[in-house]
Order: sequence, then C-alpha cells, then structure tokens
Amino acid sequence: MKRTHLPLNGLRVLDAAARHLSFTRAADELAVTPAAVGQQIRALEDMLGVVMFRRTPKGLELTDEAAAGLDALRSGFLEFEDAVRAMQAGQSSHKLTIAAPRDLTAKWLNAKLAKYSQENKDVSFALVASEDGADFTEANLDVAIGLTDGPGDHEGVILGDTMFLKVTAPGGKPGQKIDWPGCPISEGEETLMRVADGGLAIEAAANGFGHAWVPKMLVQQDLQDGRVEAIGEDSKSSRGYWLVAPLPQWRQKKVRALVAALTD
Repeated sequence: MKRTHLPLNGLRVLDAAARHLSFTRAADELAVTPAAVGQQIRALEDMLGVVMFRRTPKGLELTDEAAAGLDALRSGFLEFEDAVRAMQAGQSSHKLTIAAPRDLTAKWLNAKLAKYSQENKDVSFALVASEDGADFTEANLDVAIGLTDGPGDHEGVILGDTMFLKVTAPGGKPGQKIDWPGCPISEGEETLMRVADGGLAIEAAANGFGHAWVPKMLVQQDLQDGRVEAIGEDSKSSRGYWLVAPLPQWRQKKVRALVAALTD
C-alpha cells in the first residue's frame, strides 16, 4: 500500500500551536520565529484543504476540523518517540560484534577485551574471524580490524604502530624465512615454511624453524614470555592494524567507548 506523504514539520508546528493557542509561544518552544510558525500552518492548511485556526476577539481558536485530528496526531508523535527510543536502544545495546584476524584475536585482542569486560560488566562480545577485510554490507558488524594501509572508505584509527620485528627462537640463528600471506617484508632469502598467518609464523619461529617478520604488537607477549627474541633492526611498514567502521556505527556510544579502550 502506498503511504501518504506526511508533512511532519507542519504537523509538529500544529501540535505546538494547538497546545499553546499562540503562534508566539509555539515559536518559543520550537526555537523558530512566529512568522515561521504562521508559514508552516498556512502551508499545512493549503496542503490539506482544512482551516486549522481562527482569530477571535479572545485570541487564537482551534477549528473543529483541526481538533478532530489532534488526539490521533499526538498519539502518532508518541509512537514516533517510542520508535526512536527502540532504535537508539538497539544502537546502544551492550553487545559488540567485532571482525578481526584470528592471530590478532589470539595474540592481542582477547587480552584487551578481557580487561575491558572486567571494567564494563554488562558488555558482551561476538567475535568473527576475518582475514581479508570485513564486508559491512553483508555482516551485522559494529567494527572490524584488519592489517591494511589505511581505513579505506570507513572511519578508522590505527592500533599501535606499523613496526615489524624479525623474531626467532631464543638463542637461535636466523635460519630460513617463515613466510605468511600479507607479510609486507620481502627478503631474498629462501623460504623454509609458509603458514596461514602471523600468529602461526610466531609459533614456527618459537619452535626453531627459522625467522619470521611479524607485527610488533602481535608478538609483544611472546617476547615478554621469552618464547621468541627479536634480531636485527625493526622495519617500518605501510601496513598496520586498523580498527574501522562505517560512519553510522562509528558514531555509536558503545563503539566510541571500545575505540577509546583499544587505543589507550
């Protein structure tokens, strides 16, 4: 069924003017001029073919035709307010759906979310594995994290820096290279092993298979635990872990709070 176009601005002005029986007081409520109120009422009358007010010696008077629709009009505005609150409640729910690479989730993100959860007991998380970037048009995501050179078409912020480290087993020699998709560091050395992601490259290096170039933020805990050690000079890359979301999601209170926590 085709819906009738509703002149919502004019109806809102009508409601205010009918309650006050004064264009001046309605204008004060709506933060516009009395002339603007008068223009909206005249436009509404022209559109509907109904006279809304008459001026009498005692002041402004609502016509019977206008009065007949006021209860339904005000009920409708209450329904609109309920609808807006329902939509806002959905946006401000305490569940966050996050897409991120598996290795980043295991090596970095889980610890961050655990700390955030301890400080925000009502928050829950849904984690989605995403290796090649997230499609916000097909997934019900709040935010996504990816190893990229920027936020692309979305809003975003970089997590940590873009430094890569060469790591190997403690006390070991560099040996042959352990490669993984997306690693931006290219060397002429022979590749001994190719694994699925940076996390598996760290594990292979820790087990003595050779050396791997991995993001600094991905390997911090393994360095602290003594499972691997860094050798040689760090290398700065154009790629880093970007936290991104389309603008509507980015504006959500729960997303802003998460961004603040992850970039602290």
